[in-house]
Amino acid sequence: MKNKWFVIVNPTSGNGTSKKKWPLIFKELTKQKFDFEYVFTAYEKHSIKLVQNAIKQGFIKFICVGGDGTLHNIVNAVLILNPINISEIKVGIIPIGTGNDWVKTYKISKDYKKAIQIIKAEHTIKQDIGKITLLKSKTVFFFNNLAGIGFDGYVVNKVHKYKNLGFLAYLTGALVSLTSYKKAMLEISFNNEVIKDKTLMLLIGLCEFSGGGMKLTKNVHPTDGLFDISYIKKITLFTILGNIPGLFNGNITSHKLVKNYKTSELNIKVLDTEKTYIQADGELIGSGNFNVSLLPKAIQFIIPKNS
Repeated sequence: MKNKWFVIVNPTSGNGTSKKKWPLIFKELTKQKFDFEYVFTAYEKHSIKLVQNAIKQGFIKFICVGGDGTLHNIVNAVLILNPINISEIKVGIIPIGTGNDWVKTYKISKDYKKAIQIIKAEHTIKQDIGKITLLKSKTVFFFNNLAGIGFDGYVVNKVHKYKNLGFLAYLTGALVSLTSYKKAMLEISFNNEVIKDKTLMLLIGLCEFSGGGMKLTKNVHPTDGLFDISYIKKITLFTILGNIPGLFNGNITSHKLVKNYKTSELNIKVLDTEKTYIQADGELIGSGNFNVSLLPKAIQFIIPKNS
């Protein structure tokens, strides 16, 4: 099984684009002489079970045909199982999603033929991964791109309504939600520092892009052993509207209302009773108190040589 690929296809990715494109992707994989098995996911998080079963069968090479959510589930499948041969496991992606944020850091093409050529070359990078532990339930989640609590999670909870808008879904959700969101009282501890205040948003980043191409964290490097933190106490709708280009070119992170930090560990306490959503890679994972730690170079991804 070591040279055979296991392909996970999420037929709902990209508002159903994945299912429509699969015959073309299948044809191209065959043309490029991939030895592979494939399976369609049938329900949310089905890919976790599929990947873990495949690892137990001996597969170490995986291709994700889907978006950020599917890739997130594959990463969680590997790290929850934590097999003894985890260092041999490789994950490639043919990006077909709404945001396609993770691939932007590595300049992986959304053209399926080019994405398959990248996978064929098998050039890899071992990337840092974030680990979130929800303290009440002791549940663990992993993330490969960006996690957040506060307004960020609130928007993710709303954004499914705007999925048909593609990469603008998050921005639309943010603009619509800003006036209705109630800030949470958080106590954030890291690097012997404590921030205790009403907080709009805390972002914990590993890679460069989120929210459909926005650059909301500063000095990002996915293999430096550190999270890039953006802390925003408050911001107005007027300020966001005046800085929309800055959301996408990264200048927003230099705004006086945004505080930037580097750390490998955080503890977050929610000090009021309002439900405060936590998101990881655009997936809602829960609410309440949690810890975040960094797993250095934990997963091997296939990326272009020049990225």
